[in-house]
Amino acid sequence: MFRILGNLLSPAGERGRLSILIYHRALAAPDPILHDVIDAAAFERQMTLLRDEFNVLPLSEACARLARGALPARAACITFDDGYADNEQVALPVLQRLGLPATFFVSTGFSEGGIMFNDGVIEAVRHAPAGTHDLSSLGLGTHSLGDSTSRRAAIDALIGQLKYRPLGERGALVDRLAAALRSTLPTGLMMRPAQIRRLHDAGMEIGGHTVNHPILTVLDEQQARAEIVGGKRRLEEITGAPVTLFAYPNGKPGRDYGPRDVELVKQAGFTAALSTSAGVAKRGSDLFQLPRFTPWDRSPHRFGLRLLINCARAVPA
Repeated sequence: MFRILGNLLSPAGERGRLSILIYHRALAAPDPILHDVIDAAAFERQMTLLRDEFNVLPLSEACARLARGALPARAACITFDDGYADNEQVALPVLQRLGLPATFFVSTGFSEGGIMFNDGVIEAVRHAPAGTHDLSSLGLGTHSLGDSTSRRAAIDALIGQLKYRPLGERGALVDRLAAALRSTLPTGLMMRPAQIRRLHDAGMEIGGHTVNHPILTVLDEQQARAEIVGGKRRLEEITGAPVTLFAYPNGKPGRDYGPRDVELVKQAGFTAALSTSAGVAKRGSDLFQLPRFTPWDRSPHRFGLRLLINCARAVPA
């Protein structure tokens, strides 16, 4: 069924459509706090269906074929954002067993034991003692923490309050939040350089994702350029290979990045860039603002149907 409908919705050649899947983490086991993050078993089920029913391409090849109208039917790519250690520890073995290529977009500023602000919030709240915590002195309200549901609600609220603040302010608030909640933040969530090299050596593509994962629109031009170029250079040092693909942090067009940032990515020498706008790409799509699809469904059947629904979406120009 998937192949027949996929051939109609995503044919080969000039009318081809490219589905690009976006993941962030692949957990060894389910996590009640991170209930929306895929675990290893579910990831393997999804990847098995993808291998069997779609034509999975390396992203660089898919972009080149998209530009010249030469995609295969049911074309798809797999991408991961941010640079979590479980990408190498959990996702890579699955991809290798199934013979699937993927692209990993890495924010380099966290590769020496750092932690992203959202994970700082998650882990601070996860490890906080149960009870009501008054964070009004930080401008972050009051939160009652008990079970995983209440902790997740607090996490979502706090991330929403912090996401669009300047980098320095955001980082300082996470540190103060952890101290207020009496939590110690982990240092092993993100890939170290050796793990990034292992992905590259295994034939996976490594892409730029800035240094510190900022919201580019809140930076001035000099800061934005430094983030984009600095991340690219560091990854090229780590892998010893050109880095030609980029993913915008957070990735919402107009809100998280704008035309200035697209131009900076081009100037930095990238050949294609990805947003987090839903949908599929077709010939004529902007190679520097390609859409991506988030595969929420856990069962293979629902996952396959979701891919087909995504193929049928209105295609961004």
